[in-house]
Amino acid sequence: MSESQTVAYLGPKASYTHQAAIENFPNCSLLPQTSIEDVFIAVQARTSAIGVVPFENSTNGPVFFTLDLFADRHRRFPDIKVCGEAFVDVHHCLLGRIRSAPVDGNLATLRSSTSSPSTSGTTTPTAYIPLPKKPLTKPLHNISHVRKLYSHPQAWGQCNAFLSTYLRQTERQDCSSTSRAADIVSIDSNAEGEEAAIACELAAKVYSLDILARGIEDERGNRTRFLILRHSDSDDTNLDTKALAHIPNAAVFKTLVSFTVAHTSPGALADSLGVFGKYGLNLTSISSRPSGMAAWHYIFFVEVLGTTSDKKEGKGAIDAALRDLDKVASSWRCLGSWEVKEEGMEVVERPTNP
Repeated sequence: MSESQTVAYLGPKASYTHQAAIENFPNCSLLPQTSIEDVFIAVQARTSAIGVVPFENSTNGPVFFTLDLFADRHRRFPDIKVCGEAFVDVHHCLLGRIRSAPVDGNLATLRSSTSSPSTSGTTTPTAYIPLPKKPLTKPLHNISHVRKLYSHPQAWGQCNAFLSTYLRQTERQDCSSTSRAADIVSIDSNAEGEEAAIACELAAKVYSLDILARGIEDERGNRTRFLILRHSDSDDTNLDTKALAHIPNAAVFKTLVSFTVAHTSPGALADSLGVFGKYGLNLTSISSRPSGMAAWHYIFFVEVLGTTSDKKEGKGAIDAALRDLDKVASSWRCLGSWEVKEEGMEVVERPTNP
């Protein structure tokens, strides 16, 4: 099978990244990877033409594992470029084994384990949390037997209200993906079924688990944005990026740029960000991660509406801004441009400075 027919994604099967890969590349061979880092490795080594990685969640923010790989502190991924994006609605389920009744047979215990969150002390206002968030759902079955939870770190923050109400004292174990969490629970040798996972409904079917609670995310509009990766030497036209759904406003693009500044130079960060406003470019996000260069030294990531263009021979606004960035930043890297898929994203024209 040729390189252009393979897509590496964060697996195993039934992860949200798997869903993003299926929906956007239905005619390609999908290759599950153990970690996000493995997806980067596959694309850099060209064992896969395309990679799909989680980048940002609407409830819990950036996926730091992905940002750290874009930071590329050890220069392992010099040829990674972003060429697209995809969105998946994220609806979490609590997966495990149904226990029809508590071990002691106490029906009151069963009722309390699925009671309304309004009766839970965790929803009582305090000085620190005057308006505590209530979960949007309650358990479908008794979950008093659950002693350990598995999931991807991003899931904890997305399901905080439910977990704080019903599983406040339960041990949590991070996993490389939500589907890996479901896989672990499916082979749990504990006869009491004391382990559970936070994953999608598809994972329940794939790993033969019971759905103990459905829709446990804090926000009904919970979504995750995924970035599509390619090798810099690959021709976009040879990749199956056309499988990505067409958007009405094809003129809208984003560019991801990383840069570092001299932390001892007053105004260095402001000057670096200012080069984009100078050319009327809108910044839609900014994130930072430790650079690895020194303690408390950071690398910054910005997403900018616009695209670099070879057709303009470097005369576009993004190209001009990057030339100015080179004068004020310690280092910088353009990580790619892509067509925006998110509905409602519009380019706001601003006059440039004379």
